[in-house]
Amino acid sequence: MSPTRSSAPSEALLIERIALLEERKAAIAAEQSEAVLEFATAHAESQIAAGEVDPEALERSIAAQVGLACRVSPTEGRRRVRIARDLHAGHTRVRELFTAGRLSEYQTATIVAATAHLSPAERAEVDRGLAERRVETLGVRRIHDLTRSLAAQVAPEKFTARCRAARTGRRVSVRPAADGMADLTAHLPVEEAVACYAALAAVVNEAAVRPEPVTRGRGQIMADALVERLTGQATARDVNVEIQVVVPVEALVDADSPLPAEVPGHGPVPVELLTTGDGRRTWRRLITRDGVVIGGDSRSRLFTGRLAALIRARDGHRCREPYCDAPIRHIDHIRRWKDGGTTEFTNGRGLCAFHNHVREIAGWRAEVVGEKVTTTTPTGAVHHAEIAPAAGRPSTARPGQHDVA
Repeated sequence: MSPTRSSAPSEALLIERIALLEERKAAIAAEQSEAVLEFATAHAESQIAAGEVDPEALERSIAAQVGLACRVSPTEGRRRVRIARDLHAGHTRVRELFTAGRLSEYQTATIVAATAHLSPAERAEVDRGLAERRVETLGVRRIHDLTRSLAAQVAPEKFTARCRAARTGRRVSVRPAADGMADLTAHLPVEEAVACYAALAAVVNEAAVRPEPVTRGRGQIMADALVERLTGQATARDVNVEIQVVVPVEALVDADSPLPAEVPGHGPVPVELLTTGDGRRTWRRLITRDGVVIGGDSRSRLFTGRLAALIRARDGHRCREPYCDAPIRHIDHIRRWKDGGTTEFTNGRGLCAFHNHVREIAGWRAEVVGEKVTTTTPTGAVHHAEIAPAAGRPSTARPGQHDVA
């Protein structure tokens, strides 16, 4: 019998419960952070005792294991390790608020990131300033700005050096988005970013005073202007591009098949949207069965050229280690070449640079078991990933196993 209105919790009790659960969630995150630090310390001590003294390799191993345990990428695993470390190096009051559930994991991470360049003593000064200003009552943006301001006051020279160093990290990246779209991001010094935006905004004003009717919105005009100026094309729709298309073999033999084509790394997209415009399109077909690439327009015996392209497409252009979404940088032999592994399609997998280096660290092992690649960490934890991602394929993992498609 469903509860009646009179027996249901009141709105006040429900909102109180939500607040309590939020505090518990933060407190659990704080407890996990403590465990991360304890593991990192214990693992470092055991590896040093065993003769492993390469700091960079040791950090990679710790970050990779924490990432697998938390089911996140190794980059996020490394970030959590560093947060746990820095929280115990000057952030006494912030750590107390975090443990009590009064600061969320995100708020705490924001503070730690903004003070990563400081010494423990300097962090302690910032920590006192944050406590005096009741940091737990502020929003994330204000916490970020206040922490950076206090850090600049405590160590102005380090703050200037950090800003200078940040400029060396300027870059452009592209990430797939939904519905056949992608996000092109430029990470630039603030004055350059503002100048670029102002130049694109000026195009909107130019379009507004032309006699032709304006049929595009402000954002569309700016986006089209960006493409035209970067590519040199007269119009954004006429860009030249080579498109690698994954074609289900089922669709080749059945004209009515609902299975879509796919641009590897960017998801399914209607083909007619790719073929409009006057720009040159070069198509390279990769044939799949049950979601797995089984062939293509060319072959190679090495992890280069067409063979590398087939493996990258099969793996979706993303690292095949569990929970890692980094772009593929290396084609790895699942069974190492030195162990008799062959350079062929079924023995290759795409990995990011991080995971390709991690598997060479003592204690890490990868092997094929059935249709899965089994990764074993130095602590003996076992994680499984299918050799090739296949949407809709049922999992064959036994209870207690980590299984990632």
